[in-house]
Amino acid sequence: MAKVAALSLFFLLLSFTSGGNLMMVNGQKTWCVAKPSSDQATLLANINYACSQVDCRVMQKGCPCFTPDNLINHASIAMNLYYQAKGRNRWNCDFRSSGLVVITDPSYANCIYE
Repeated sequence: MAKVAALSLFFLLLSFTSGGNLMMVNGQKTWCVAKPSSDQATLLANINYACSQVDCRVMQKGCPCFTPDNLINHASIAMNLYYQAKGRNRWNCDFRSSGLVVITDPSYANCIYE
């Protein structure tokens, strides 16, 4: 039994130190959102980059995630779409240190974060 516990601890530590997927570490779903302290230029750059890589139509005018119509909201949606599409790895939510991995679902109203 001690060997099983030691082996489990080894794999858990390996997941943390190897930059492994957060889903494998704690078994919880994770999302990527913009840090509230991010400046507007960074948020706009994050939107442009993420939306050049993934489909961001869900945040267009008339779509469920358009409102509130502000940069922090749109950046969070775009960054999360990118993060989910690329495998939920920590580095897929870095965005030059302006991303934050969260375990609380940021979905609201009809805007569902996948």
